[in-house]
Amino acid sequence: MEALTLHRLQFAFTITYHYLFPQLTMGLALLIVVMKSLALLGKGEDYAHAVRFWSKILGVSFVMGVVTGIPMEFQFGSNWSRFSSATGTIVGQALALEGVFAFFLESSFLYLLLFGERRLGARGHWVAALLLWLGTWLSGFFVICGNAFMQHPVGYRALADGRLELESLSALLLNRWAWVQFTHTMLGSLVTASLVMSGTAAFYILRGEHLPVASKFLKVGVVAGTLAALLAAFPSGDAQAKLVLSDQPVTFAAMEGHFHTERGAALALIGQPEMATLTLDNPIRLPKMLSFLTHQRWDAEIRGLVEYPRASWPDNVPLLYYAYHVMAGLGTLFIAAYLLASFLLWRGRLLRTRGMLWALMMLVPFPFVANTAGWLTAELGRQPWIVYQVMLTRDASSPHISAGTALFSLLGFMGLYALLSLLFFFLITRIVSEGPSAGLPSGQPATEATA
Repeated sequence: MEALTLHRLQFAFTITYHYLFPQLTMGLALLIVVMKSLALLGKGEDYAHAVRFWSKILGVSFVMGVVTGIPMEFQFGSNWSRFSSATGTIVGQALALEGVFAFFLESSFLYLLLFGERRLGARGHWVAALLLWLGTWLSGFFVICGNAFMQHPVGYRALADGRLELESLSALLLNRWAWVQFTHTMLGSLVTASLVMSGTAAFYILRGEHLPVASKFLKVGVVAGTLAALLAAFPSGDAQAKLVLSDQPVTFAAMEGHFHTERGAALALIGQPEMATLTLDNPIRLPKMLSFLTHQRWDAEIRGLVEYPRASWPDNVPLLYYAYHVMAGLGTLFIAAYLLASFLLWRGRLLRTRGMLWALMMLVPFPFVANTAGWLTAELGRQPWIVYQVMLTRDASSPHISAGTALFSLLGFMGLYALLSLLFFFLITRIVSEGPSAGLPSGQPATEATA
């Protein structure tokens, strides 16, 4: 296997593993602010106990995100030195902003959230939670600004030596791709946190444990998850797809498995791309729906993949197609599940509907899959470019890092992350086994909550 392939595999592995944690903490930080606000508004002390419980999970996940995120920045210099040399003043600027303005804000106020409640008081503790949430979302925004530049480079000029120089910081931060990606990513994170919260509450309710507190954060998870799942599909998901169609049309055609130009193009729900014949095997299609969704006209023309030079096609069209459809399919499943859960909550039957509680609990792993598939869609779709139409991926890797060295370090990361996974599993299961009622004052009854 050549060195470039191993460099790509190593970065894909480390960033995929790392992203499991920020996608939880970014959404969870907002939900903690919501529950802390409800506690301050006198909606019940159980919300305060829920905040303490979920703050522990947030703290462990945040530490895991930091530990797994640091090696990725070193990889820019070790595995992708030519990319770093060319774009360091641009992508590096975004990462520096993430570190200086966001990371320190997060870590400082996470400490206050975990250990400062008595000294700060209820209102001060709420401010700490609010600033922690702002820090996590600022962190995500600056990272996304760097990625958005790679998808849609703006505000730069090319120097004679091949390096790219930032001309406008405002153009980097106001890149339309950044804002659409940020909105979609944060909504995806909120879906993840909401499902983890809902599924954990369902686990306790099915076991008949910690019922007063669990019923409270079940409601928060279901309401927040319903709103986030709907908004992730429209308008944010729709806006993201239209940006791809506008600026990366070859990527759009590959994502949809749309090989041939057609008026009134159908939307493929499922199917298997066959690259030898450039067709979809066993497709299920909605007639004319792709044209309508993209142009709001049933007879609009959608250019097929064959209209573009083969060299400009994404490196792996089937994988891109499947990643996109997994993301979209799971997003649809989340909407359906949450709408049903919200209906049962509205009717006061959710806590007694064991089938729905089991469904929420079993769905917990799937938003992580959906978000990972969404990241794969974005990164695979940009290929063969690392900076779209500016720098090819094959020109970005480090020329002096051999395939053997890349493979050795990849195996090392796999072993290290396996150990970290065991530690994370141990800590989280211990927190969940203790439950949110571990913070209740002695003598407080754990009476069953009503819907």
